[in-house]
Formats: sequence, C-alpha cells, structure tokens
Amino acid sequence: MIKQTSKNIGNYRWSICGLLFFATTINYLDRQVLSLTWSDFIAPEFHWTNNDYGNITALFSIFYAVSLLFAGRFVDWLDTKKGFLWAIGIWSFGACLHAFCGIATAGIITGDWFVGFEGAKEALSTVKDTGLIINVSVTLFIFARFVLAVGEAGNFPAAIKTTAEYFPKKDRAFSTSIFNAGATVGALAAPISIPFIAEAFGWEMAFIIIGALGFVWMGFWVFMYEKPEKHLKVSTAELEYIQQDDIAASKLEGYVPETNTKVTLMDCFRYKQTWAFAFGKFMTDGVWWFFLFWTPAYLSSVYGMDSTEAALPLFVLYMITLLSIIGGWLPTYFVEKKGMNPYEGRMRAMLIFAFFPLLALIAQPLGHISYWLPVIIIGISGAAHQSWSANIYTTVGDMFPKKAIATITGIGGLAGGIGSTMINKGSGLLFDYTKETNMAFMGFQGIEAGYFIIFSICAVCYLTGWLVMKALVPKYSPITDL
Repeated sequence: MIKQTSKNIGNYRWSICGLLFFATTINYLDRQVLSLTWSDFIAPEFHWTNNDYGNITALFSIFYAVSLLFAGRFVDWLDTKKGFLWAIGIWSFGACLHAFCGIATAGIITGDWFVGFEGAKEALSTVKDTGLIINVSVTLFIFARFVLAVGEAGNFPAAIKTTAEYFPKKDRAFSTSIFNAGATVGALAAPISIPFIAEAFGWEMAFIIIGALGFVWMGFWVFMYEKPEKHLKVSTAELEYIQQDDIAASKLEGYVPETNTKVTLMDCFRYKQTWAFAFGKFMTDGVWWFFLFWTPAYLSSVYGMDSTEAALPLFVLYMITLLSIIGGWLPTYFVEKKGMNPYEGRMRAMLIFAFFPLLALIAQPLGHISYWLPVIIIGISGAAHQSWSANIYTTVGDMFPKKAIATITGIGGLAGGIGSTMINKGSGLLFDYTKETNMAFMGFQGIEAGYFIIFSICAVCYLTGWLVMKALVPKYSPITDL
C-alpha cells in the first residue's frame, strides 16, 4: 500500500468532498422545510391531522426508495457529473414546487387560479368543506414530494460514487462521514432558519428560498468536477494516492483489471454482499427519518413548543449529531493501528455505534424530568446513526467495483426507504390512535405512549441490522467477477 509522505501530493480531492458536503446539506434542508412548517403554518390553512402528515411523509419515503433503485442505475449510466446535475436540478425544482400548492388548491376548489399566496389563503378560508381542502392539498403536496424524492434520490448514489473515484479505501469512511455530515448541518440549519423565514415571509417563501440553493450549487459542480485522472488540478502524486488500491492490486498475481461492461440489477442480487448492505439499510434508515421528520412534532405535541420555541432544542440536538465525524475516523484507526482490513475495521466500528441508540429506551422516561434529556439522547442516537451510515455506505466500495457502486447504493436505498415508509406511516397512525384513545402503555398515556413505543423500536434496530449483516458476510469478501 502506498503511504502518504511529507511530499505535497495535493488536496483537490477535499474540494470535491466539500462540494458533496454542500450538496448533502442542501438535500436535507429541502426535505426539512415541510416538517418545520406543517404544524404551525400549513396544517391550520389546510386542516391537516397527524395522519395526513404521516401519509405525506410515508409516501415521500416510498417515492424516495423506489427512485433510489433507478437513481443508482441512472448515475452509473450517465456517469457522475451529468447524473448529479440532473438529480439536484430536479429536486430543487420539486422543493420550490411546494410553495405553489396553496394557490393550486384554491384554484382547483374555487376556480380562481390567478391569486397570490395571500389570495389563496383568503379564498380557502371561505370554503366550508374542510375535507375537500384536506384531500386536494394533501394530493398536491404528495406530487411535490414525488418530484423532490425523484431528484433527491440521486444525491447519495452520486456522492458515494464520487468518493470512490476520489479517495482510496482507507480514507473513504472519513470522507463519507464529512460529506454525510451535511445531513446534520442541513438539519441543524433548518430549525434556525426555516421557521423564521416562514414567520417573516410566509411558508411558501421558505420553500422557494431554500429550494433555490440547489441551482447555485449546480454552477460550482459544472466548473469544479471532473474525473481525477482527467482533472487539471489533480497532480500526478495525488492521482497516485487516490488510485493506490488499484496500483497495489495490479501487482498481485491473477489480477484482473476492472472492465467497463454494464452491470444489471439481476447481477447485483446474486451476491450476499448486496443483501447484507440492503438489510442494514432497511433496519436503520427509518430511524434517522423518524428523528428527522417527527422530532419537531414530538416537541410540539408532548411539550407544547411551537416551531420557533423548538429552534434551540433542535439546534442543540443536531449539534450533538455532528459528533458523527468521529465515525469516519474510527475505522481508519482500526485499519492503520490494529492492522484490520477495511471491512473488518468498519464492522468493528459499526458494532460500537449500534449500542448508542439503546439510549432511546430511556428517552421518554427521562423526558418527565426535562425535555432536554430526550433531546440529548436523540442527538446521540442521531450521531450514532450518521456514523453507522458513513460506514455502511463505504462497505459498498470495499466489496464492489466502481462501475456497480451507484447501483448497489440504490438497491440499499430502496430497502432503507421501505423501512422508512413503514416507520413513518406507522408512527402517524399510532400517534393519532394513542392521542384519540388516551391509550396507556408502560406508564405512559396518550401520545407519549406512542412515542415511547417508537423510541423503543428505534433503539434495537442497529444491533439487529449488524447481526444479520455479519451473518451474511462474516469476512472481507470483495467481488471480483462482476
């Protein structure tokens, strides 16, 4: 293995990593606008319930999951540069589209399409059939979420593929943890910006302003990205560092260079490595989406906070989640200091991270002391998830050739989306049921009982996922015949 020396090999790969970080930040900002505006701004206008919101988030998860399957294929087909541009262009358009759902709802119901945002509110306030308003508005928001999901599905397949192009295996978990921290920064910036934009300019402008950021990013991507072997800013020494795994492998007896033949989905499903990655995503992605979509509602329904009051707790929560960057460093420590291969180092790190979400079992009980305790626990669980996520993504690069990385990432994303759909839809139904019936469970009443049940499910997902992954792929076993 080629080791970095004191010679200046260049650092342009980190500029590319920075672009991936900002893309992921924008990605998460865009999907958070709805969760931070629906309760205080949108629900009163359209008369939504928890179940209506749960339906929208569940369908977004389905759209996102299915789109991931095709997004991975799309990115592998178009390749990284064009694939990423199409992805962020579509999702930015979808993000802005949400802003016009009120106007469209008023137009469909009243027949008057030529009204502004305030005119739409006034028109809907005169409609007595609230059920019609709910059905039309929910349908329109579902369509906007569909467009958003189709575009956002391209982010992680393209980012993981870019990481495999620009970093050797030993550095991929760390670089992935850095760009994946964009999810946390996006979630962190959202509560201290979106509610205040909505308060000052209307919820519609929150979607438009945040959505427009993606179009700005596209300009930077066009001018800054190129394959490392073709990029004028990547020095010969840096290229050798990036390609050190390929160089080392080429010296081994029986080495077969990677071909450019296309990989089919059926080819990918032949391998246990695919199923291990998919199951790990299925078990754990929904936990992150639950925390992302439902924590603002949790603070509102259990502690009576509005979106601006919840801004500080949510800011602290996501600041804690930034600890996930350690998750990218830990496997490198196991590889370099303990002599493990990359897969062994990642699995060891993932086992450690799998224990932290168990704290969610006591989040709701401690919430009776102070809301800050569940906020801190959710933050720690979120950091553990993002650390887990950075490593499970890089197991794809460990096992599969570069030409299949986006496709495998998409397959895992589909599995994760299915898990996310189940937990989001189930949560909405459970919360409405426990609230309406004042259900008692383990000493909790009403909606608090519902949150305790979901927190408990989230707590054990990671250990379950790790055990199954380890059973399917007990040892480092890269794919060489694809």
